[in-house]
Amino acid sequence: MKIRKYANPKRAVAAAFTLIEIMLVLGIIALLMGVGIWKLSDVMGGGRQARVEADIGVIMTALVKYQISAGSYPSTAQGLRVLVENPGNNPNWVRALDEPLLDPWNNEYGYRYPPSKNVQGKPDIFSKGEDGVEGTEDDIGNWPK
Repeated sequence: MKIRKYANPKRAVAAAFTLIEIMLVLGIIALLMGVGIWKLSDVMGGGRQARVEADIGVIMTALVKYQISAGSYPSTAQGLRVLVENPGNNPNWVRALDEPLLDPWNNEYGYRYPPSKNVQGKPDIFSKGEDGVEGTEDDIGNWPK
């Protein structure tokens, strides 16, 4: 067995990282991950907003299909259920949706006709937002802002 001798004994120690260097690198990695997760939550919020707007477009298209077969939009009392279930008073009824759509927070979309916020004569279609309460700031609807 041969034993190597270094000309400079500090050379063997210089090849390793110190505990402080390792802790510093781990701290930087943790900081970067925290910033990334924080930014990702902003992206998720924007994605929910976009999904609600797309769902409202799908519901509006289904309501136009219903209006063509029934002659008018469903009343607030009938709601969006008439797009999935036959109300019984329309012989020309055609299913417009396979199942009711839920917003990103698993709440049913709100519906009002005649509208109270939409000045274009179209029905009010809206998500009650994250809090699930109608009439709060986080509501997202098809009316002008």
